Amino acid sequence: MLDIKFIRENIDLVKQAVKNKQLDSSIVDNVLKVDEEKRKLIQEVEELRGLKNKYATEKNIEKGKETKLKLQELEPRLSEVEKEFLATIYKIPNIVSNDTPIGKDESENKVIRSWGRPKEFKFTPKDHLELGIKLGIINCELAGRVTGTRFTYLFGDAVLLQNALYQFALSVLLKKGFVPVLPPLFINPNVYTKMARLSPETEIERYAIERDNQYLIGSAEHTLGPIHMDTTFNEKDLPLRYFAFTPAFRREAGSYGKDTKGILRQHQFDKLEMESFSTPEQGLAEQDLFVSIQEELMQALEIPYQVVAICTGDMGGPDFRQMDIESWMPGQGKYRETHTSDYMTDYQSRRLNTRVRTKNGTEFVHMNDATAFAMGRTIIAILENYQNEDGSINIPSVLQKWMGKSKIQNK
Repeated sequence: MLDIKFIRENIDLVKQAVKNKQLDSSIVDNVLKVDEEKRKLIQEVEELRGLKNKYATEKNIEKGKETKLKLQELEPRLSEVEKEFLATIYKIPNIVSNDTPIGKDESENKVIRSWGRPKEFKFTPKDHLELGIKLGIINCELAGRVTGTRFTYLFGDAVLLQNALYQFALSVLLKKGFVPVLPPLFINPNVYTKMARLSPETEIERYAIERDNQYLIGSAEHTLGPIHMDTTFNEKDLPLRYFAFTPAFRREAGSYGKDTKGILRQHQFDKLEMESFSTPEQGLAEQDLFVSIQEELMQALEIPYQVVAICTGDMGGPDFRQMDIESWMPGQGKYRETHTSDYMTDYQSRRLNTRVRTKNGTEFVHMNDATAFAMGRTIIAILENYQNEDGSINIPSVLQKWMGKSKIQNK
């Protein structure tokens, strides 16, 4: 969340950021109104508590009882207003960086740079699903009968390909000093809310386990981010970087009818995610590092891509700056998102109470998260970019040592 003092001192800036993220700016007025009531109640309660102590010292029983009754009336109201304050301020999105494009939706995202040139095939390239079915390595029809739509079975070389991608990314991230983590796949609602990933608006996208009052995570950063909840770092210990490889669970309720074919948009998929905690001065450089790692991985795979600055109307509420990588998909004849990098500033850490002692005093840390590999989408990019006319798939040279072969083909 934003600092309420910052909101008070920058009302127009915050309102503009809210509008740019396609939200109603009246939520800023609402939080200021509740804040004013909260501050007034706090002052009244503190004054009454002071009087209560004074009358106790003076042994003024009558005045003490009178003051106690007033406190019994005001303290519950203060508790209600404090809850209302959190609910209202949680609705205020993060402000955005100066280089974030202003726009209403994904059509106004801005391509920053591109790498590689889409391959010119001497035949009409097939999409990943047709390739996967013919090779016997992707079966969505079977998963549909067993589980439902937007689930899939991967077999044989598709599984080995995913493992090779993980081993490759593992080798890169370990050399760069990242700490591997196996985090929980479940998260409590209160922590999910503190991560700014659960709200009345986004709850529909989450898988809820009602009996246990828990949720399945939508990405590894959802349980990586709270690792240092209620922790204060020393400046010398930052930046601290983690990565985790987990399943991700998303209901995709807001994408009805979109990308229903194949494995591009699934309810369950595997993803390798990066997370970092840094000082405020290091935060932007951390995001640039994460994007450079994403590019390093994709260049090693020799898959053409473009780096995209996400506009205000298409980025998440907690984001200060969002950069995506879109990879070329020959079967679709266009670039599709395969990676995201989110710079949150102190928006999450303020909720999580994760701090750092610096020369400026104690501050909230800055947090970044980013995709290393979304496995399904990266497998799509490999199958479509490395396909041959006979339906076989050449394996990127950087992955061959983990695959133990150079080609995927029918036996």
